[in-house]
Amino acid sequence: MTTRAIIRGSGSALPQRCVTNAEMAQMVDTTDEWIIERTGIRQRYIAGEGETTSTLATEAARRALAAAGIEASKVDLIVLATATPDQTFPATATIVQHNLGCNGGIAFDVAAVCSGFLYALATADSMIRTGMAKCALVIGAETFSKILDWDDRTTCVLFGDGAGAIVLEAQDVDENDPKAPGVIASRLHADGAHNELLYVDGGVSTTGTIGKVRMKGREVFRHAVTNLANVLREVLETSGHDAAEIDWVVPHQANFRILDATARKLDLPAEKVVVTVDRHANTSAASVPLAFDVAVRDGRIKKGDLVMFEAMGGGFTWGASLARI
Repeated sequence: MTTRAIIRGSGSALPQRCVTNAEMAQMVDTTDEWIIERTGIRQRYIAGEGETTSTLATEAARRALAAAGIEASKVDLIVLATATPDQTFPATATIVQHNLGCNGGIAFDVAAVCSGFLYALATADSMIRTGMAKCALVIGAETFSKILDWDDRTTCVLFGDGAGAIVLEAQDVDENDPKAPGVIASRLHADGAHNELLYVDGGVSTTGTIGKVRMKGREVFRHAVTNLANVLREVLETSGHDAAEIDWVVPHQANFRILDATARKLDLPAEKVVVTVDRHANTSAASVPLAFDVAVRDGRIKKGDLVMFEAMGGGFTWGASLARI
């Protein structure tokens, strides 16, 4: 027998305001057709007054706990992935912890931008496997609209705000059973040599400002397709599973063309890829758990399914995790 982190439930949250491509075209020099052709995005949600990373994260966490049928008091670990925290410190995870009323356990943030949820998931999984925690909330939450240059049409049309969360619980399973539930394998990477391709031009110790997102889209696309395909192969090799066994791929929702190109590199049929980028745009660390929750709630992802999560973000950072639901 071995201890695994079992996914017990998921939840998500979006701001109230939905911004269509038509509305974006009134703000910057762009069109609905241009955005759809290059990204697949049709709309995104933008945080308004009183909507912060912590409020969205808290709402997603509460919905995940409700879906899992678990009281917040059982949670002894919160790992929150975000590039847009409420404050420089303390960690936004501690705000969520206090909102939920489960103070006293472990709570911290992870900063790996769009790959943040994969980093948070692997971290929580490791802590559960080693016995440091028994019940964890893994959250991805962003208010990326706060760091966008709304005069830069190459970036501001790509992103949205939102949050997604899953509940992990320790359970002993038969490690020789290929159908045993839980997180099976994860692989993470980073390469700081490509900082200038996707970054924010501000920071506490440099400019003393928040800064704005800057990106060289063509170069990011090229690295994303290669890195994601490679890390997916790594996870499959580590887990002993084959690509044909995967029921669903839940990718980071950056750009429809990246999703399509990555799937084709692995000979994965398009119908096995969960796509929400058209509705939510790129919500950075929130995009993977947000897409997962959508697919669980609409009935596509079911108990027993083999699901691959993957993402790449600024840094560059990238990773993938395989789990049996």
